[in-house]
Amino acid sequence: MAIFLTGSTGYIGAHIAANLLQNFGAPINVLVRAKDPHEAEERLWHSMQLHFDFKTFYEYLQTGIRIYRGDLTTEKFGLSQEDYERLVHTTDSVIHCAASLNRKSEKSCLNVNLRGTLEVIKLGQQVDYYHGLRRFSHVSTVAVCGRRQDELVTEDNSVDWNRSDYDPYARTKKFCEHMIRQLLPEVPKTIFRPSIVLGDSRRAETTQFDMVRAFVFLAGLPALPLRSKDRVDIVNVDFVADAVATLHMKEKTNYDTYHLSSGRDSQTFKQITASLAAAQGKRGPVYLPFAQKPFSGTVDMLANRKSTVGHIAALMKVFLPYLTFNTVFDNTRVTTELGRKPVPFSQYSFPLLKFSRETNFTYPYQAWPAQVGGSAA
Repeated sequence: MAIFLTGSTGYIGAHIAANLLQNFGAPINVLVRAKDPHEAEERLWHSMQLHFDFKTFYEYLQTGIRIYRGDLTTEKFGLSQEDYERLVHTTDSVIHCAASLNRKSEKSCLNVNLRGTLEVIKLGQQVDYYHGLRRFSHVSTVAVCGRRQDELVTEDNSVDWNRSDYDPYARTKKFCEHMIRQLLPEVPKTIFRPSIVLGDSRRAETTQFDMVRAFVFLAGLPALPLRSKDRVDIVNVDFVADAVATLHMKEKTNYDTYHLSSGRDSQTFKQITASLAAAQGKRGPVYLPFAQKPFSGTVDMLANRKSTVGHIAALMKVFLPYLTFNTVFDNTRVTTELGRKPVPFSQYSFPLLKFSRETNFTYPYQAWPAQVGGSAA
């Protein structure tokens, strides 16, 4: 039996997959969009390069990973009846990590987040019917809390249906949580809500660059349109993946919902920029909070331009609300249950910034070795 993991070719999903394989020896069923079996293997190899050398990856491909070629938003994932039945009968639990983070596209969020989640729930119902579903874990987001300002938010007071949402991503993820609770009432469930996931505390390398681009842009400004004492809830991806894998594998968790965040230990902008300045031997930025409104207006104006500046402005337009709401998400549940805390962002932010600049925000992917053929999938 195996864990059905969605989103294995994504940044967080690949970290979860590696954690399950390395730390728990847990076999996984993964869904990959590809035109043929070898393309599916290559896509998975790209996502796993942060974690394994090719030899180790290939061994897992033979013994610990079963790839199903399909699409999350298609009925039964577009699998043949035989493959779908095999997936049902070899799955004992689900970790649903796949999602569209395209905060500008309501269409993408509706298709992937709502339709896709419904298909995963339907699979869970089938598994539960035939041999019981051990656990259904869902990677959500703290953004389900809606528009906030200057707050400390706990898991139980996050969702307020009368509160406005920041964007389609946040709105659809809130509905995903609701669907899971309503349609799998008797199944053990775990809802994980990461805050801003940025970087791996163990290494400088990353394959996730959108948020990093915005971060690097801000880090290079001599003045910031922010309040220096505001806190920003950033969490390292290795903490998120370890929390998801560890709690999913537990026979019984203490709670059904967890904030995967820095919580009360979230650092201020001043702490982060002072650390970056010290690492580079530079002076830190000046903070001009009164400039926030004109800065946002400039960002909005530039966001539609087809240029490098326009691309950065579009990213800033998406992420700026999450940087200026000075809201953190209590993580007492997860840190108590795991017995450890996330690594402060200031401790690994400079290596992340340096790697991203030096590679021009690209990851140097290794090709599939020519002497190794693709296996049947």
